[in-house]
This record gives sequence, C-alpha cells and structure tokens, in this order.
Amino acid sequence: MEWVKKTFQKLTKEELYTILQKRVEVFVVEQECPYPEVDGRDEECIHIWSEMDGDMAAYCRIVPPIHKDGHYSIGRILIPKDYRRQGIARDMVNLAIDVLVQEIGVKRIALQGQEYLRHFYASFGFKEVSGVYLEDGIPHVDMLMEEEER
Repeated sequence: MEWVKKTFQKLTKEELYTILQKRVEVFVVEQECPYPEVDGRDEECIHIWSEMDGDMAAYCRIVPPIHKDGHYSIGRILIPKDYRRQGIARDMVNLAIDVLVQEIGVKRIALQGQEYLRHFYASFGFKEVSGVYLEDGIPHVDMLMEEEER
C-alpha cells in the first residue's frame, strides 16, 4: 500500500477525478445523502489517500481553518467498501494527525464525525465538543483533539 499526500495544485486531473468519484460514491450514493459534495474547499486542502493495486483504498483531506481563530480539521474521511475493516482508516487518521502536528505545527485538530464513529475517533484522543446533530440527515458530532492529549 502506498500513501500519497498532495496539495490541490499538485493533483493530476485523473487523481482529482478519482477523489471526487470516490467521495460521491460513498457520501452521496452509498449513504443515500444528496448534498453538494464539491464544496469549494478542495483548492485549499491537503489531500491524502492510499493506493492498492492502482485503486484508491482510503481518502481524507486536511482542511485549514476558515477564520483566524479556527482549527485545522480532518474531513471527508472515507474507506470504500472493499477496503473496510483492514486497519486502513486507523493508519490514515494517524498519518493525517502526524501531518498536522509534525509538518504544520497544529496543536488542535477538529473533525465532524458521523455519530456511530465517535468511539473510533475518541481512540485517537478526539473528544466530543457538541451533542449529536443531523447534517444532511446523518447523525454527526463535533470533536476536537488537543495535541498534548495524544
């Protein structure tokens, strides 16, 4: 398995197409959640994914804060069906955290996790900072990780 990390500007057209295809496949089609997947934030993100035999086996993006006092976040975390339950998600989240902490120097990391995955994210040190709420009809919870707690 090979991990790839690129800014939007470094993505090839084929890589961008695959990223968008996988995100729509998982978040819109599989989860039956029609929403605008292309949200205008990709150009400012760092995109991380793994490849196995030429196929994208995992993906997430690192999103910079919108406001000066905001937090970097990890978003669009996905594992296509064929690659789930193999530990790839854990490896990817650890890699994203390492990029944020070691390369960017971030002390706090936010994420909006689907509610059923809150214990998974808690295993990395993320703590719930909101109650459960619906986003596009799916229960989510806001979580925050302080680098010192990791």
